[in-house]
Amino acid sequence: MKVYFKELTLSTSKRLELVDITHEVERAVMKSGIRNGICIIHAPHATAAIIANEHESGLMRDILTKVEEEYPRNGKWLHNRIDDNAAAHLGSAFISSTRIFPIREGRLIRGTWQNIFLLEMDGPRSYRRIVIEVMGE
Repeated sequence: MKVYFKELTLSTSKRLELVDITHEVERAVMKSGIRNGICIIHAPHATAAIIANEHESGLMRDILTKVEEEYPRNGKWLHNRIDDNAAAHLGSAFISSTRIFPIREGRLIRGTWQNIFLLEMDGPRSYRRIVIEVMGE
C-alpha cells in the first residue's frame, strides 16, 4: 500500500466562513499516483471543521447561518470564561474536523454537487493547516 501526504496552508478573513479546497484535494489525489484507496482530509484545529456540500452562494450562507444558530457565539458557554470561542470549539467537535472520501481509478469519488470546504469558526486566522492523506494502491 502506498501513502501520500500533502499539507495545505491558508488564511481566513472572517470569523465564520467556508473556504473551498476541492481543487487542492483533487490535485493531491492525482499527484499521489494512487488508483484505488481512500483520501482523508483533516483540519488539525479545535475551532475548524471539514464539510462536503454544494458550492452555491445561497446554500453557503444557509450553512453559515445554521452553524451560527446551533453554536451561537453569545451562548452561555462555560469555556467563554477562559477564551471567547466556545461556539467554535463546539462546532468543530460536532461537525468534525475530518472527512474521508473513496478513490477509484485515480479519482476522488464525490457527488456532482459535492465540494470540500474548510469551515472556519474562529477567524480571521492568518494560518490554517489542512492535512490530506491518500492511501491505497
